[in-house]
Amino acid sequence: MRLTCMFSFILLFGAAGLIVFIHLQDPEEIVHQQTPGIKYNMGFQQPKKDCVSSNNQDRRLRKNTADGIATVKLSGSLHPAENVPTKLQSTDRRQSSVTLGKDYEQQGEEINSIRLHKRRRRFVIKKNPILISMNSSTLNLPTLKSEDRSNSKWKTLYQIQSERKQIMRETCSKYKSNNRRIITPYHVSRIFVEDKYRVLYCEVPKAGCSNWKRVLMVLNGLAASTKDIQHNTVHYGNYLKRLDGFDRKGIYHRLNTYTKMLFIREPFEKLVSAFRDKFEHPNNYYHPVFGKAIISRYRVNATKEALRTGSGVKFKEFIQYLLDVHRPVGMDIHWDHVNRLCSPCLIDYDFVGKFESMEEDANFFLHLIGAPQNLTFPKFKDRHSNEERTTTKITQQYFAQLSPSQRQRSYDFYYMDYLMFNYSKPFEDLY
Repeated sequence: MRLTCMFSFILLFGAAGLIVFIHLQDPEEIVHQQTPGIKYNMGFQQPKKDCVSSNNQDRRLRKNTADGIATVKLSGSLHPAENVPTKLQSTDRRQSSVTLGKDYEQQGEEINSIRLHKRRRRFVIKKNPILISMNSSTLNLPTLKSEDRSNSKWKTLYQIQSERKQIMRETCSKYKSNNRRIITPYHVSRIFVEDKYRVLYCEVPKAGCSNWKRVLMVLNGLAASTKDIQHNTVHYGNYLKRLDGFDRKGIYHRLNTYTKMLFIREPFEKLVSAFRDKFEHPNNYYHPVFGKAIISRYRVNATKEALRTGSGVKFKEFIQYLLDVHRPVGMDIHWDHVNRLCSPCLIDYDFVGKFESMEEDANFFLHLIGAPQNLTFPKFKDRHSNEERTTTKITQQYFAQLSPSQRQRSYDFYYMDYLMFNYSKPFEDLY
């Protein structure tokens, strides 16, 4: 009996304490303890109007007064911020606790609403690096001039372009889902701009990109001849503008009105060319950054000298790194997929050239855009000029060092590039 009375007393005491607590608690404070942005300002959801523009040399926050949309120019990564500040919650709580009158309460609510609105806006900008929604380019391959239509060579090259673009579109339609077609600064970060002749060129390393940059510089009036431009000037001079350096309006205008082109190369041949260039010659970046990591991970009983310098990476070790889903060091543009570098399923390229027919394709493109007649695509090889270019025969010699399984996995790795640009299988045993 005594135990029952004690238990009843405890329940009554707890219920009384709960009633007192609820009575003393400020209802407005309870509301402010809710997670900001969940039930407040739900009408503000316009992420597609927010524009994130990337520029490696510029960290600025600008306001676009024309449409009230903030443009964030970020350096490097476009990933959204992982941590969102939470100081606003405690600030609102303190503010509500000192509110005395009705007018002050209304004023506090307005301030909180504005702050939450601004916070929501900053969160949307960071979380959604959406640049623009593209439909399709308003420009296709420039039409042949009337005097060129009787030229069988130009007609043939024009037909080849139509076929290449058709294959590319069919592949994209079959394997890619691009209903929204959202283009971010990442998708245009490899595209160089030449405003005088209205050209956009997507850089694909080891597919004539150095000489194409020389051509663009001549077109832009930065040099009189491609022979006058040194290799370091081409790659490190920053004379050419990148498309992601423009604001949203500038990017949209150029994507829809300029002639967009890219040149590609047989994937295995491009891979071997990159390996020979970066690992078989002295290099103060690729050896310490990639070479050391590759040797450390994939070479058994590596010497201290090899681990220290990163020199002497073997092709088989390089392929092990390439196919490893847990690579010790990230990807590089020299052996990345063209599909990722240039986003051909998002951007409607007007001209698709091939390294294997470089001279013919390049000069046809220059003819189409009305370039000066004395400007032709340069043939010289400015790096390791005494060394033979990477050919199909040389490529096969390198891949002969691999097992059939490694060759198959390498082909699978570049499968979309083979399919999209209509390259045949490099080995008969591939499936």
